[in-house]
Amino acid sequence: MKNTKCQMTNAPSQLWLLLVVVLLAFGIPHSSLAQQGLKIQLVSEQSAIVPGQPFTVGLWLEHDRGSHTYWRFPGIVGVPTQMKWNLPRGWKAGDLIYPEPERTLMFQIKAQGFDRDVMLRTEITPPANLKVGESITLSGLASWMCCGKTCHPGSMELSLTLPVAATAEVNAKWHKLLDAERARAEQTSNAWTSSASEKGNAITLVLKPASAEARVSKNQREAEKIIVFTEDGWFDSDKPQTVVRDADGTLTITLIKADAYMGNKPPKTLRVILRNDEGWLQGGGLRCLQMAPKIVRGG
Repeated sequence: MKNTKCQMTNAPSQLWLLLVVVLLAFGIPHSSLAQQGLKIQLVSEQSAIVPGQPFTVGLWLEHDRGSHTYWRFPGIVGVPTQMKWNLPRGWKAGDLIYPEPERTLMFQIKAQGFDRDVMLRTEITPPANLKVGESITLSGLASWMCCGKTCHPGSMELSLTLPVAATAEVNAKWHKLLDAERARAEQTSNAWTSSASEKGNAITLVLKPASAEARVSKNQREAEKIIVFTEDGWFDSDKPQTVVRDADGTLTITLIKADAYMGNKPPKTLRVILRNDEGWLQGGGLRCLQMAPKIVRGG
């Protein structure tokens, strides 16, 4: 399973500025921006820290009804949930990993986020010279944007204290939730091939079944339920996406370029995650297919 990292130059600040503009456009006063709509906690997949052995910790986000937070790249609005660690010397924290995105609405604007309760996760590596019997507190500053009828930026210092032991047991509750999120992670697959072309503001993405392992959509109606998510903002998450199914299962998807792009120059590849709740593989496996075909421009 491949975990993907998304690097965004100055992305949080630029997304925040865009969000402020949208909020002002909807006439939402700044005084209404408060920490609400969300419960967040830091959890551990195991009961103890074993010296030198990496383990998984999670950010468990529970949304109030009607509220949502944002994926690692939110689309044209929103700010992703983030964690800035304050770990003891000699400790290492991996990147924050997000499960598959959902299409969510900030007012009437389509964004990439989570309406459901969601577990983000990262791998923590402790030093090998820890002493069995001592306790260690891990802490960091979590920040997020939670939106419902109004939007609320929030931040909170989170901490987690665990004993150091020679062995550790799995915390059944958090392990189950973390495993469910791992199963939802996007993956690449050789069962499908892709190509991308661009002309004016239109981007055409073509997916072809490449092996018998590929599960093709049964009909046009099913194909139209597929959602394409952007990993870098090259196309607009709020603009219509059209999907056309051919008789052999080939899918031709039309996307619209974003009005603004945060990269220094146009990307060479179209970085996408395609969500198909019926599955991309035979038997219904692989809901989120990750692809990055080279963009052919002009013509």
